Amino acid sequence: MIRFPSAVLIIGAASFALAQAPAAGAGANASGTAAGAAGASAAPAVGGTNAPVPARAGANALRLSAGGPTPSPAAPAANSLGAAAGAANAPAPAARGPSLDLALEAARIAVETCKDLDQKIGVTVVDSAGVLKVFLATDGASTRGVASSTNKALTSLAFGAPTSELGEKIKTDSSLADKISANPNYNTHAGGLLLKVGSSVIGAIGVGGAKGSEKDESCATAGLQKIQARLK
Repeated sequence: MIRFPSAVLIIGAASFALAQAPAAGAGANASGTAAGAAGASAAPAVGGTNAPVPARAGANALRLSAGGPTPSPAAPAANSLGAAAGAANAPAPAARGPSLDLALEAARIAVETCKDLDQKIGVTVVDSAGVLKVFLATDGASTRGVASSTNKALTSLAFGAPTSELGEKIKTDSSLADKISANPNYNTHAGGLLLKVGSSVIGAIGVGGAKGSEKDESCATAGLQKIQARLK
């Protein structure tokens, strides 16, 4: 009879322990719930919503909170590179030269002058970069004469002198003669003249195909004189 109360106490203590175990678990669950709630409450501070924060946004938020630099968008950098490339590839301004109207007028006068001399010729006018402005040929002009008009204009432009002068200089200037002979397209027969405004060369005119290059030069001179005062 003396042990009965002890047994009752033991059983009661075990029951008390079992009763306390769920309470501890509940405490742990409550702690976990509280931690989850705290984490969920912290999320809106970054994204402004209860939805999960994407990894990229989370990384950016951490960088911002740590005082790191704001990520730079890639598009403006790419646009800057594109603009720089566009500027580099922009076309160069046109070279100085006679206007199209004046170049055409000079060529027509040269053709008409040679017609009066019963000569079938070609006429070429180029700007200061050697770009073709006008090319005319009379009916029946030879292929060789047509080609020589362009060659004379470009030769005069390349060496800064009338082709008739160059033809005389190469007789005594071996260095000049070597430079001219190095390019088979250079032509030092008379007929190539410079177009100038003051001391500035703005192009050249060449005439070829007449029987006698002095006639080529006469026709080129007539065309040049017609427009000289209006060149700019």
